[in-house]
Amino acid sequence: MPMSVTLSNRFERRRAGTRQALVRAARQILAESGDTSASIQAIAGRADVGFGSFYNHFDSKRDLFGVALEDAMEEFGQAIDERLHGVDDPAERLAGGLRLSARLAESHPEIMRIVCHSELGRICAGRGLAPRMRLDVEQGIASDRFTVVDPVIALSALNGSLLALVELWLSKPQVDIDQAAATMAEVLLHMLGLSPEEAHDVARGPLSAAV
Repeated sequence: MPMSVTLSNRFERRRAGTRQALVRAARQILAESGDTSASIQAIAGRADVGFGSFYNHFDSKRDLFGVALEDAMEEFGQAIDERLHGVDDPAERLAGGLRLSARLAESHPEIMRIVCHSELGRICAGRGLAPRMRLDVEQGIASDRFTVVDPVIALSALNGSLLALVELWLSKPQVDIDQAAATMAEVLLHMLGLSPEEAHDVARGPLSAAV
């Protein structure tokens, strides 16, 4: 391999590593407090990169924290996708996503704290679970699985319920979070149009223990 190619590959790896270190530092800040007022110098110090490196990757702190939030939310969404692979029923996917989110609170606490410290609008606007929920709602409406007529209101209720579940996990650790998630999923499915009996059965059906 030509020396120029080797040097180029090494530079790109180093550059990618610096960017990821900055994103990781921003994620830590979002998880700890959600306070995005930290100085660029403090963020670079936490990432263990040079102050000048910041502007090689991001235009502003807002840009960095936006990327960090999307990075965390996409990791969240992919973790749910892996566990719902092969589940086609939108009702089962929504219920499963909510219940798995409760379990991810234990296995992915940083992400759950980021969710809790972030504004609902920011969570819903980016990647992650929100667009997946939107697709499930739209498919459920299109197939007459759901009778709700306004997907925007349905999504607001779903995302608000997710935030409430995470806050419950943080503020009341003695609560059985699995049970709380199943109960919340049952209420939401009934709201979307399932009968009380079917909402109960779907929300409390078998769920993979692997998280």
